Amino acid sequence: MSGVALIGCGFVADLYMRSLQASGIPVLGAYDLRQDRAQIFCDYWKIPRFDSLDDLLAAHPHDGVVLNLTNPSAHYQVNRTCLQAGHHVYSEKPLALDMAHALELHELAGERGLMLASAPCSVLGEAAQTLAKAVRDGVAGTPRLIYAELDDGFISQAPVQDWKSESGAPWPFEDEFRVGCTLEHAGYYLTWLIGMFGTVRSVTAASATVVPDKMGVTGTAPDFSVATLFFENGPVARLTCSIAAPHDHQIRVIGDSGVLALKKAWDNGAKLRFHRRMRIRRRLVDMPLGRRIRLSGPTHPKVGRWGAASMNFALGVAEMLDAIRENRPCRLSADFALHLNEVTLAIQNAGDGTGAQIMTTRCDPLEPMSWAR
Repeated sequence: MSGVALIGCGFVADLYMRSLQASGIPVLGAYDLRQDRAQIFCDYWKIPRFDSLDDLLAAHPHDGVVLNLTNPSAHYQVNRTCLQAGHHVYSEKPLALDMAHALELHELAGERGLMLASAPCSVLGEAAQTLAKAVRDGVAGTPRLIYAELDDGFISQAPVQDWKSESGAPWPFEDEFRVGCTLEHAGYYLTWLIGMFGTVRSVTAASATVVPDKMGVTGTAPDFSVATLFFENGPVARLTCSIAAPHDHQIRVIGDSGVLALKKAWDNGAKLRFHRRMRIRRRLVDMPLGRRIRLSGPTHPKVGRWGAASMNFALGVAEMLDAIRENRPCRLSADFALHLNEVTLAIQNAGDGTGAQIMTTRCDPLEPMSWAR
């Protein structure tokens, strides 16, 4: 298996390194504009440090993957540079902050015959794949409605200055507040939903800043959004994101015969339960405990919990490397990344009066992982 090279050695890079190690994926080296941070990171993980982006791109094999872990404002330019150099690219979310830039990247990847994918990759994880299989198998009957919540608590009152990664990188709270929780987090369930049902035909959303003063950071993005998603083929879904409401990461698929429910978006091993609907006298009741739904065999390498997450961040990279080696399409395609980007931006930028937005991009549902069929 060819390896990966990392661009960006900040907070999230440690989560990727721990996952890459657990998945047995070789890391050929890393680069960061801040050489002091890159040196600390590379010394900690015992990997080579590149002195420049040009050095990394020149040394990296073209059957590997370049992993873009820079700040969101740099994603477009770094992704473009890597594609122009002839490399397959996996980008942290979002693919680009501007849809015109995302379209340019999509076109460039197609012209060069390169794979282009973006985070998050938890859609390839055990919890998401278990839910998708249960939906395909009709465990809850025909899915009619989905409620998905990504509320993270009152983050502006949390001790964010004290949050550090495994190798000591600070959590970039200023950047996080300016980029916004929708661009940072909506993808964790949008990928699951698009992966199950394919193209979102239209989005009706609203977004707002409900906490204007976040630790003195100016120019912050909306800290709350709610969207109704209308799929071309599938149920209607409601997705909520915030950093100003009590923590709630549950997703519920409501079907004709009951509810499929999962409570932890950021846990690859989260338990999926089916709450069967039954009639008791003149009432309909969903069984409170629920039956555990499992896959029959082994799935993928698990990574221990770090902070709020227990996710293998390398699943997307592993999928790309497998697709390169097997000469097949990647499940996390450029079409998937582009559609995810458009839907996310539609929610983020909705404000209080946008109304219905018709999506211009499209993608097919994801092919299930071999162990989840």
